[in-house]
Amino acid sequence: MLKKIFYYGRENNKKTVLSIFLLVIAIFCQTATFLFVYQIIDKIVKNDLITPNFMLFCAAGILISLILQTVFYKKGLDLSHEAAYGTLMNLRISLQGKLEKLPLGVIESKGIGTLKKVFVDDIDSLELLLAHGIPEGVSNLLGIIVIYIFLIFIDWKLALLAAVTIPLGLIAVMLMYSTGSSRMADYYKSGQIMNNTIIEYVNGMEVVKVFNKSGEYYEKFRRSIINYRDFTLSWYKACWPLMAVYGAVLPCTLMANLPVGSWMVIRGYAGLSEYILVLCLSLSLGVPLLRVTSFMSMIPQVRYKIEELEKLLDNPPLKERECEFTGKDYEIKYEDVSFGYDEKEVLHHINLVIRPDTKTAFVGESGSGKSTLAKLLVHYYDVKEGTISIGNQNICDMSLRVLNNLVSYVSQDNFLFNMSLMENIRIGKPEATDDEVIEAARKAQCTEFIEKLPDGFYTLAGDCGNQLSGGEKQRITLARAILKNAPIIVLDEATAFADSENEAKIEAVLTEFVKGKTLIVIAHRLSTVTNADQIYVLKNGEVIEHGTHQDLLHLQGTYKHLWEAHQRSLEWQIAREAKK
Repeated sequence: MLKKIFYYGRENNKKTVLSIFLLVIAIFCQTATFLFVYQIIDKIVKNDLITPNFMLFCAAGILISLILQTVFYKKGLDLSHEAAYGTLMNLRISLQGKLEKLPLGVIESKGIGTLKKVFVDDIDSLELLLAHGIPEGVSNLLGIIVIYIFLIFIDWKLALLAAVTIPLGLIAVMLMYSTGSSRMADYYKSGQIMNNTIIEYVNGMEVVKVFNKSGEYYEKFRRSIINYRDFTLSWYKACWPLMAVYGAVLPCTLMANLPVGSWMVIRGYAGLSEYILVLCLSLSLGVPLLRVTSFMSMIPQVRYKIEELEKLLDNPPLKERECEFTGKDYEIKYEDVSFGYDEKEVLHHINLVIRPDTKTAFVGESGSGKSTLAKLLVHYYDVKEGTISIGNQNICDMSLRVLNNLVSYVSQDNFLFNMSLMENIRIGKPEATDDEVIEAARKAQCTEFIEKLPDGFYTLAGDCGNQLSGGEKQRITLARAILKNAPIIVLDEATAFADSENEAKIEAVLTEFVKGKTLIVIAHRLSTVTNADQIYVLKNGEVIEHGTHQDLLHLQGTYKHLWEAHQRSLEWQIAREAKK
């Protein structure tokens, strides 16, 4: 466990070691106060003369020792906190690097709640160990060892009596360690479930209320919280009695020394002066012993958290190479491509060719694999079998950066960051000037609504773009694609949230924008793809028909059935509008 912590600590480990050294000095300063007290008690017992100067000397020694203890303790903790937060930063950066290389499907399967808990809660919870547990635990352990060695030199028999409580306390610590480890997995799993459920409940509250599902989803929400409470209390209740035992026993270093040590002094087996010194030094061991056991109790939690953090993102990264694009053109080929989520295969042996400078459409019923087919092209996932190539170059043989420069993917799930609309559009081309951004927005039919906003292009989009409507967000993401100006465009229902008037405008923009580009459209409204150069019809993860709109109508197959259903839906819409 410590090996992993020091691995992530790297340049911060020197600060951790220095903080331990300073905290050890602080412990010795604290111990020095007991030595001054011993000087006073020893003179009283021996009936020696105690002068005012001697008392002032001891009082000054105690005061200076306490001041030095405070100074060294504060400086040690300052360094340990600097090292701790530097280590947490390295850990987050390391996990973020792994996260970026994972297939998007793997990330989505983890859930927002789980990832939030990992990157915020779980990593933050390591701060207590890194800033306090390790430096204070190790320094107190070293201090205890040094003090016990000193006690042995004073009188080894009395030193053994001072150590009697340690094995008793350690037995309770080990039992607590074992009990906590056996229940820890259920505790953390219930926490992850609760986080995911809370986020799902809050995000879906509108749908829940509209469809009167409050009772059902509230019960799921309530049950996840109760389960977390029950697992937590079960864990704590199993550990609390053992914590009470070692908390009461360990600091009682005089438990054996007072009765047995007194008897030894009376019988002449130990000197009175040495006995008093051992008692004083034994009293200084109470706080360090408790801090060491607190450190030991953290070990199973920290080990589990680090293992879970690494395990959570321990999935094979996307296959890629740091190579530039060397393809001869932008022809796209799917060759015997199969793909599945977990164990369920959703695409089966897909073979298709998309010629450069053409419009290709993927159509089919929901769940047929249209969007998955497009996401494989932009390398959201690795294919299970087969290859996808652009210009006869396998997309796995180029870096994600290069591939992203080749393909613009406009999804129906639009996301805007809480920054200005200008910067949201500029994501498509970070080096673009303001004029280029504004021109891209104009082409995407965005300027009409942007100019009505209080700060125009500098208006904040809000969290997840909540200051804009669905159609407006869609046009902002379309402006990104226009600004990016990639040679291959993938539109996944790009007009899904636009009304009929704006849909016509966007279609006109797209017609102009995609000239000279390879366009792939995933469409549910078949009327938007009648002019496609080729249409691939998917069903249950297979291509069952292929051709132009007219070719497919002549086949009298699935496409014609979908087309007729689409026409009927248009007639229903016209009839409904006529009644209004």
